[in-house]
Amino acid sequence: MEPFEFYKMTGGGNDFVIVDNRRGTLSLDEIRSLIPKICRRRHSVGADGFILIEPSPRAHFRWRFFNADGSEAEMCGNGGRCVARLAHLLGIAPEELVFETAVGLVKAVVRGPRVKIWLPPPAEVGRDLRLELGAEEVSLHFIYTGVPHAVVFVQDLEDVDVTGMGRKIRYHRSFRPAGTNVDFVKVEGEGHLRIRTYERGVEDETLACGTGAVAAALVAHLRGLGSSPTTVVPRGDEPMQVYYRYEEGRFIEVALEGDVRLIYKGRIEEEALW
Repeated sequence: MEPFEFYKMTGGGNDFVIVDNRRGTLSLDEIRSLIPKICRRRHSVGADGFILIEPSPRAHFRWRFFNADGSEAEMCGNGGRCVARLAHLLGIAPEELVFETAVGLVKAVVRGPRVKIWLPPPAEVGRDLRLELGAEEVSLHFIYTGVPHAVVFVQDLEDVDVTGMGRKIRYHRSFRPAGTNVDFVKVEGEGHLRIRTYERGVEDETLACGTGAVAAALVAHLRGLGSSPTTVVPRGDEPMQVYYRYEEGRFIEVALEGDVRLIYKGRIEEEALW
């Protein structure tokens, strides 16, 4: 494969490899099998996800988002914020922009490193579900914020086996075949949450998850534990703000805001794929 340029960006604690593919330099069949190799930490570039910027007849651009394991996902909140800022920096889009995703058109506003995106209203909400995990039983809530999330409220985030319990919930028969992301959430006060997330596709705990932050804030509101705006602090300690309105039993105007950073521009060589 010929070397190609990429950008490394981070937002909220998630990092991404982003490629401007508007000229179709990379074919989907060609890149899909290489993404797990590119996203390997210490052996290659390393990232939580891989993003292609492509042309769109409906918006300023279209994105394709891939988890670190090469699986394609419908949405990623922090990835969306990163790609919006990069598109503005590259002159692809203005400060107020729209990009096309698998879940529809997503609006974003870029103000320097601060980026706010509006996400589709949650399509599914399941409250007070109880799952048997072997000898354990866990109470959780389910919400679809562009991708599926199971939300578990806990008293002590440090005491949670995020990877072990997260994997059991992620693969539970109740969420087959797609599985689910799993968020462990602690309420630290009115409008303030802390969160740790097990992400499907990465198959481990990540330092942040944008759609998980939104899921936590919305479920907290349904439980009478929060209001808009809600500050959500992930494992990576970079706070994000979640905005929403709740009217007539449904959420509208759901948005995620926070800082994102362009870390570097590089070129992927053949040896990065060994």
